[in-house]
Amino acid sequence: MGPRSADAWARVLAALRASPAAFVARAGAEALAAELLSELRSERLSEPTKVSLLAAILEFPTQLWPDPTAAEAAVSALLDTLALLPPRPAALRRPLLLAATSVLASCGALAPASAATSRLLCVLLRAAAGRAAGPEQRAVRATACECLRELESCHPGLLAGQLGLLRALQDTLGTQAHCLLFVLTLRDALGALARAGPGAPAGLHGLLAARTDSPRGGETQACDRSPDSPGAQWPGPWDWSLAGEDVRDPAAPVGREGGRPEPSAGPLDLTPPEARELRAAVSQLLDASYLLTPPAQAQMLQQLSQVLRTVRGQPPALLKPQLVRLLGTARVSLLHAVLASKDAFGEALFTAQDEALLLRRLVGAAQHPALPSPARLFCLHCLLHFPENWPLGPAGEEGTPVLLTPSLATGLLPSLLQDPPDLLARLHLLCLLCGEELGADGRRDCQGTEDQVLLYLQGLLASLRQGAAQPGAPRSSVTLCFRASYLATRCLASHPGALAQLTKGLAELYQARPCLAPHFVDLLEQAGEVLAEPLGKALQQVAVAGAGGAQALQWHLQILTKVAGGQPLGPTLGFLWAALGQGGDWAWEQALLGACRALLRGTDLSGAGPRNLANLLQELARGLDDPDSRDRGRLYYSLFTHLSGSKLGSALGPTRSTPMLGSSLVEENEGFASALTVQEAQAPLQLRRVPQQAKEPPVILGLTVEASEILYSLELRFRVLGPHYEPLEAVQVPCLRPGASPKLLLLPLEPRRPYPTLLDVSVLYATPGGLTCYAQLPSLPIAFADLFLPLPPPSPEVTHPPTFQELWASCLPGGAESCMWGPWQGQALETLVTKHWEPFVMSATPPTSYRVAIRLPPSSQLLLQLEAAGEDGVRVALRTDDWAILPLAGEYLRGLGATL
Repeated sequence: MGPRSADAWARVLAALRASPAAFVARAGAEALAAELLSELRSERLSEPTKVSLLAAILEFPTQLWPDPTAAEAAVSALLDTLALLPPRPAALRRPLLLAATSVLASCGALAPASAATSRLLCVLLRAAAGRAAGPEQRAVRATACECLRELESCHPGLLAGQLGLLRALQDTLGTQAHCLLFVLTLRDALGALARAGPGAPAGLHGLLAARTDSPRGGETQACDRSPDSPGAQWPGPWDWSLAGEDVRDPAAPVGREGGRPEPSAGPLDLTPPEARELRAAVSQLLDASYLLTPPAQAQMLQQLSQVLRTVRGQPPALLKPQLVRLLGTARVSLLHAVLASKDAFGEALFTAQDEALLLRRLVGAAQHPALPSPARLFCLHCLLHFPENWPLGPAGEEGTPVLLTPSLATGLLPSLLQDPPDLLARLHLLCLLCGEELGADGRRDCQGTEDQVLLYLQGLLASLRQGAAQPGAPRSSVTLCFRASYLATRCLASHPGALAQLTKGLAELYQARPCLAPHFVDLLEQAGEVLAEPLGKALQQVAVAGAGGAQALQWHLQILTKVAGGQPLGPTLGFLWAALGQGGDWAWEQALLGACRALLRGTDLSGAGPRNLANLLQELARGLDDPDSRDRGRLYYSLFTHLSGSKLGSALGPTRSTPMLGSSLVEENEGFASALTVQEAQAPLQLRRVPQQAKEPPVILGLTVEASEILYSLELRFRVLGPHYEPLEAVQVPCLRPGASPKLLLLPLEPRRPYPTLLDVSVLYATPGGLTCYAQLPSLPIAFADLFLPLPPPSPEVTHPPTFQELWASCLPGGAESCMWGPWQGQALETLVTKHWEPFVMSATPPTSYRVAIRLPPSSQLLLQLEAAGEDGVRVALRTDDWAILPLAGEYLRGLGATL
């Protein structure tokens, strides 16, 4: 095969990224890697194409070079390519350094015996020490420092012998990359000296004093050569005496910082001159931190904290001026560094006044409207895990700080107008406060701020339940209600009074909407024993009362299957006898048998209840329509009448182990049976959305399907989650082949209500080997905007179609209206309308005024009036003939504003 063109390489890299393992197995890792390294020296390809090849090497080094020996040879080849670059600025210099570092670190080739390791370290040190000016040279120096930091992170202490040189570079160049490299090397060098103990080859003074005249092999002399000769090698071997174990090795010790070992095995004792020099180096780094970006400052402060913790007798007061300066910061990264330092040093660095100030700062930031939502959520999380000087509870336990009183937290009260994550975080904090203030009986003797906070909490939970109880309530409202109920259950578990009110409200919610049974089952599983007894009893009472009529029978059976085993037998049996007389399909029979199985596993064999249960099982074995259901009923009856309670529970419980095969014949039959059954697998195909604009109902959802291997007889099954859409039929595809043009699928959506939802997708297919496989694909979101349709054209009999003002007036009084502000200035409004609403514009005065009419199936409409207000943004007036879609429209418009 001849050399590939740039377009051919683009297709190859796209196929590699789509399925790396399958593509490498098909093309061969060795052949593909050799071709990539060869093309990097080709004169035919442009620099952008070579940069894309290096990007692929950065993404998939372990797939291309699984063997460390091959990876070492690849690093040498990349360095040879680097040596051939002309001295003028080249776009390949930085990607080559990154690729060589990535291959060496990822493929296990970073080792003392590796010549490529020594060569790459020399190249990186000389590049980091370069003195040439210009943007490209500064970028190369920063990249070299990042690569050295990566290698140092893999083997802490690897650069300890070059600590003096790095300090000299930090003094002379003083860039952010050099500062971060020096502080990381200093931290790891101290840890290496602590691990080595008295047998260390050199002390801290020797490491810091060694500048460019290092006695260990003349490494630094080589590093002082001109950076324009990247191919030179070390005159002597690299010093690995202080390098630690590879932290990526599973056998290496695991520390508490995400797999990185602790900085040292114990406190390091320094001589007075070494301690003074260390304090001078730390002070110099702190002075330089003013010029760094906030994330870099945070990283430096955390590593300097580790430096001071490594050395015995070093006061953390060196950090105090910097931390005081950062107490008023709005940067999340810097605030995190301050809290990490407080957690590390406690009252040695933070007084009680500092703690109170920091706490008030977090409370203020958590409710500041100018901060983005993730920053406010971070502040709320910090309040839940605040590192106190004298914590009252055990370490790691979630709780509110002692100084956070209900009166101080009144500004953090949750509200229904807040975003769900913000509301849940505030609710969590409020529940913890109420849990600490309530007594054991859930009541207080005095009426104060705490009682008002508890009443507010109960009112908020009641409002959430009321929203979830509305017919046709969106899934997001229901999910928010149950997540809030779970948080309240966790925090108020030890207070029966508050828990009783929560249980009563949840039972009323189920009585209003039995279709929420799956949510109640999930809540019972997550909350555990806290809610199992009170809520299970309340739900059983509602279920056996038959709330919701015959339409709710399947939901009641689902609830009884979950709770019946731990509740009185009589009411449940009465309900099951009544349900048996109504009859139903196969799914109804299975739900009925599931409830009987739950009764069998939790039945008390004393009294008249077991006799009635046996009669019910006999009736099921005779009266069900499906033969399999009757057989299952007979099995339950036989087990119930022949086994004791403990054995019956074991027989009907989940299987704990797979039975061993009895013979080779059984093993052969097992393999034959597996070939005849459907195998669950990871689907080797991808679904992608394709925009489709329908002119009239139904709404068309466009999808393309591609496969990474040959598949036959595909059946794609689609299930819209929730009751607001008509069912979708399965789609059959005869065959899919890799590399073929994507297959286009057009799915007609018929909403019963215009609500956003999720599309659950699964696939059944046959492989070339003759196996039938089933796979679950990622769910596809159906957004509110996906349901937009233009208004229907007027019929020929209509001589005067309605104008926008007539449509606007017709929405009231039966509909709803609202207004909001949009942050679109200048040409942004015209761009927004062109991009999102062009098919729906009825009249316009560009670029300041637009009238938009949108049809939402099956029979709703949404009208927008957009008027630009100069530099202040856009006034948006909304009207709709369906009040239930007004919150969805507001959320949709706020999302458009957030994308600016």
